[in-house]
Amino acid sequence: MTRAEATEQIREHCNATGLVVMKMHPLLNALEDDATKGEVVRALYEVTKNIEVVKKQLMRLEKRDDNALV
Repeated sequence: MTRAEATEQIREHCNATGLVVMKMHPLLNALEDDATKGEVVRALYEVTKNIEVVKKQLMRLEKRDDNALV
């Protein structure tokens, strides 16, 4: 597997994970517990934030590779 293939697969997994996280948000009201809902929202925010960190690192790696070719 090449680096480009790996980064593409990682990005796809990040996008899929982000989609699952987004699908969880509408379900939280059914928990009927504000304390639990608040903690879950905070945790989902952290997951989303970390997914974005992974995607940003992939972009930096790709840009670094592109600059090496010039």
